[in-house]
Amino acid sequence: MTTTTDAAPPGANPPDATAPSADPPDTARSGTPAPGTASPDTTPDATAALKIVPARHYARWTAAVAVLVLLAQFAHGLATNPVWEWGVFRDYVLSETIVQAVWVTLQLTAYASVLGFLLGTVLAFMRLSRSPVLQTVAWTYIWIFRSIPMIVQLVFWFNLSALYQELGVGIPFGPVFWSVDSNSLIGTIGAAVIGLTLHQAAYAAEIVRGGVISLDQGQLEAAAALGIPRLRQIRRIVLPQAMRAILPTAGNEIIGLLKGTSVVYVMSIGELFYQAQVIYGRTGRVIPMLLVATAWYVVLTSVLSVAQYYVERRYARGADRTPPPTPLQRARRFLRDLRAEAAGGRPAVPPKSLRPLQALKPLENAPVGDGR
Repeated sequence: MTTTTDAAPPGANPPDATAPSADPPDTARSGTPAPGTASPDTTPDATAALKIVPARHYARWTAAVAVLVLLAQFAHGLATNPVWEWGVFRDYVLSETIVQAVWVTLQLTAYASVLGFLLGTVLAFMRLSRSPVLQTVAWTYIWIFRSIPMIVQLVFWFNLSALYQELGVGIPFGPVFWSVDSNSLIGTIGAAVIGLTLHQAAYAAEIVRGGVISLDQGQLEAAAALGIPRLRQIRRIVLPQAMRAILPTAGNEIIGLLKGTSVVYVMSIGELFYQAQVIYGRTGRVIPMLLVATAWYVVLTSVLSVAQYYVERRYARGADRTPPPTPLQRARRFLRDLRAEAAGGRPAVPPKSLRPLQALKPLENAPVGDGR
C-alpha cells in the first residue's frame, strides 16, 4: 500500500517553517498590542490629534428658542399694547395715595409677622411639651386656625362687637373690675392685626416645631447632663441651631403674608390693593392700576427675598465655614477680572472653586517617597 501526498507545483519555493502565518494571532484580532510593542493610537501625539466633538442637545436648544420667542412676544405686547396705559402707570405708581397704602401694607405685615411667630413659638413648644393638656390645646388651636380661611377670620374679628359689646378684666365667673367698649378697644386696624396674627401663628407653630425636632436629641441630653436650665437650653442651644431649618420656610411664609394682606380690603382698610381698587373704580383705569399694585408687590417681595438670603447666610456660618460668594461679591469679582484682562494681565483673584486645585498643583511634580 502506498500513501499519496500533495505535491508542490514545479518552480514553487518550499514552505518556510519560520514564516509568519497568514492568519493573525488572537491578540492582533482583538486589538491588544503584543508584549513589548506600543500602540500608535495611545501615543500622546495621536491623542492630541483626535477631534473632540461636543455633545449636541437639540431638544434643549429647541426648548430654549421656543421660550425666547414667547418672552419676545410678551415683551412686544407690553411695549405696543395701548391697553396697558403706561402713562397712567407712571402717574400713579409713586403718587401719595399709593405710597401711603404701601406703608399700611408694610405695617400690617410687620405686626402680624412678629406677633405671629412669637405666638407660634409658644404653641410649638406647647406641642413638644410632656403635658397632655398643653399638647391638646396647641394641637386644637393649630387645627382650627389652619382650617378656617383667612378672609373668614378677618370678617369674624371685624364683627367681634356683635358677640361681645364690652371686654373687661376681673375674676373668672365672678365680678368684673374694669371694662371697655369693644369698638373703642379694637378698631379696624386692630381687628386686621389680630386676624392676621392668629392665622399666621398656626403656621408659624408648625414651622418652628419642624426646626426643633430636626436637631439631634443628643445635644439636649448633654446640656441636661451639664445641668443647664431648660429655658437656657432653648434660648442658647435649640433655637440658634433650629434657625437654619426654620428660616427658609419662615421667609416664604412672611412673603406669603405680605401678599395676603390684600385680603383686608374686605374691612375697607387703605392698604395697597384696596387703594388700587378705589382709584380704578373712580377713573375706570383697571389695567394700569392693577399693574401699579403688581409692581409694588414685586418690589416688596424682592426686598424680602434679598433679606432672607443674607439672614440664612448668617445662620449657616456654623455649618459652612466657607459660604459661596454673594451676588454682589460675584459682580465685583467679575468687574475686577474684566479690568485685569483689559490691562493685559491675569485676573487678580482666581475663582473660589479652583483654589483647592491650585493649592494641590505643586504636589504634581513632588518626588514620590519610598513608602516609609
